[in-house]
Amino acid sequence: MEVGENSVSGCTELASTPLMEDHDYTASSFIVVDREKFESMSRQIEELTRQIETLHMERFGLQRFSTSPSDIRYYTRFPSYEHLMAFWDLIQEATSRMVRVTSGQKNLSTSTSTETPMNRPTKLLPIDELFLFLNYLSTGCTQRELGHKFNIHRATASRIIVTWSNFLYTLLGSLSIWMTSRSVRENCPTDFNGTYENTQVILDCTEMRCQAPTSLLLQSEVFSAYKSHCTFKALIGMSPHGALTFVSALFEGSISDKEIFRHSGITSLLTPDMEVMVDKGFLIDELVSGKVYRPAFMHKQEQMSEVDILKTQSIARLRVHVERLIRRVKENKLFDTVIPLSICGSINPLFTVACLLSNYQYGPLVKKWMV
Repeated sequence: MEVGENSVSGCTELASTPLMEDHDYTASSFIVVDREKFESMSRQIEELTRQIETLHMERFGLQRFSTSPSDIRYYTRFPSYEHLMAFWDLIQEATSRMVRVTSGQKNLSTSTSTETPMNRPTKLLPIDELFLFLNYLSTGCTQRELGHKFNIHRATASRIIVTWSNFLYTLLGSLSIWMTSRSVRENCPTDFNGTYENTQVILDCTEMRCQAPTSLLLQSEVFSAYKSHCTFKALIGMSPHGALTFVSALFEGSISDKEIFRHSGITSLLTPDMEVMVDKGFLIDELVSGKVYRPAFMHKQEQMSEVDILKTQSIARLRVHVERLIRRVKENKLFDTVIPLSICGSINPLFTVACLLSNYQYGPLVKKWMV
């Protein structure tokens, strides 16, 4: 009896336990969707997408001006958006190894602060940071104005400028722009055939006005009698076919053409087979082993001889190209205005980068950078 009762009670317990149904893998599940609600959400997504695109185009950045060659030229000195993007393709890979200036570094002259890799998150995309830097060179606007344009703090704009100045100064400067005499002759225009066919470089100096320092001693050093103003002075070299092949560091405005030639470092690049074309002030015959082409002087003569006149005219006609190159660099308004003392610590790399960029803004683009 006890066994029977236990059996009955066991059956009762099993009967009271709910059984789990096996999953039917052949059955398909359907989700009921409110069609009106779905269409409403789709319209909202489309509207938000349009708003994002509108905000992106209204924001002051490169994409906003991509369809306007005149705006691209004004803000970057590149002739078109496509040309600028070709330059970006050359340097984009190297930007991953860029070092970023931190808030502790005010300008290039204070290089003791720490730096972090480029992959540190920033508000602007790298391409827009390049656009900001080119905007600064081209328009000469203040860092405060850049901050308002790009909706960032003035100090952030300053750090971006210094970061890109350092980066491009190192990157573009890593490629030797000085050409061999053979390369120069292979690309020499027909205008130089004959007397001037072995011309290696056409040299000229350029000056940029700067704010007068408070020190009277410094004022006397940077004061240029030629410009009647405090200036920085640089030596620019151009090959006969128009490429920038030499740019010196900036010197004080009081230095002579001969002295800047002596201290610029170009003498170590010149060999006896390289001839140089210069202006009247470059009395450098004893500093070079090759021939120097220079316009004739009047000296004590009342007038020049016919030979000297023809020589001067021919040299002036060929030298005009280096003057055009300098004018292109000075289309960057930063160097066409009075340079404030606040950026004097970084003006040398800024000017060098502007000069080196002229080979990309107006000349053929070269191989990708792998530094």
